[in-house]
Amino acid sequence: MIILGLTGSIGMGKSTTAAMFSDIGVPVNDADAVVHALYQDEAVAPIEAAFPGTATRGSVDRTELTRQLAKDPSLFKVLEAIVHPLVREKERTFLDHHRAAGAPLVVLDIPLLFETKGENRVDAIAVVTCDPEIQRQRVLKRPGMTEEKFALILSRQVPDQEKRAKADYIIDTGQGLDSARDQVAAIVQRLTSQKRP
Repeated sequence: MIILGLTGSIGMGKSTTAAMFSDIGVPVNDADAVVHALYQDEAVAPIEAAFPGTATRGSVDRTELTRQLAKDPSLFKVLEAIVHPLVREKERTFLDHHRAAGAPLVVLDIPLLFETKGENRVDAIAVVTCDPEIQRQRVLKRPGMTEEKFALILSRQVPDQEKRAKADYIIDTGQGLDSARDQVAAIVQRLTSQKRP
């Protein structure tokens, strides 16, 4: 089973691209969705213990958590120490399931793939990218997004140029959805027609 790591900076179109892999039958493990589920389950108690006031009605209040992290960015390491092991556990379960099912290819959608040394857990890497101005427009359209929040997120991500330099495949989402779909199909075809990338 080939494991393809999918990553890209905020606003590059990674989630849309991940859905394209899923649409053509490739199993996708979405790390963001896993975190979202953990914030309503296993991660609530340890996050509340480390960040008092962030648990409301049995789930993590992301707005309050973001506020506390913005005040003291050094606390990101505390959050990561809680969340990353839980995410990895879900990822292992996903991989075990699809390996047993005989899947030829799976995708691990990992926003912070390089930042968390995730390249060591995959066979190949696809980086989703687009023009910085398109990225900026996409991100600032998001509800509650500000210039400051965008800058904070970018400061914690490996720069796009560096990601592209480390990629086995680059998917440019700035040319429209049909173009991105064609790029995804070509990658799947290439990976599934060989034993190893």
